[in-house]
Amino acid sequence: MQKKCGVCQWISELKTSPFLIKEFSTGYAVLSKYQYNKGYVLFLCKNHVTELHELKGEVRDKFLHELALVGEAIFKTVKPAKMNYELLGNTEPHLHCHLIPRYKEERSPDRPVWVVKKNIRQSKKYMLNEKDVQKLRSKILGNLEALS
Repeated sequence: MQKKCGVCQWISELKTSPFLIKEFSTGYAVLSKYQYNKGYVLFLCKNHVTELHELKGEVRDKFLHELALVGEAIFKTVKPAKMNYELLGNTEPHLHCHLIPRYKEERSPDRPVWVVKKNIRQSKKYMLNEKDVQKLRSKILGNLEALS
């Protein structure tokens, strides 16, 4: 039995999600419900591919352009020291990018955020409540609209 794609399942549920920031032509910008790093967003590719090079020509160019717009809007919203763009897929084989703002005051700003244990990064302490979701989503969306 083949495992269903978790990202495809997530995409199918996004239309009613308060975490959805914006739908683009190639993907969806979605707030992470855990904000270990304030402004953490995922960009989920609409096409079910596992690698960036599997997107061809204009679609790949548009995906990267939209991804960069989301990154810029996050940067303008939370003003980090650095933005990390991480195209992973080790756990979910569906093209998606983690946009993770990095801050100088982090414990290990010179190391990937993944070195922090998952139970810490995804603790209730960093879970957004409804009000915070709406506030952060609104600020990022406002900056996205200003870039368009």
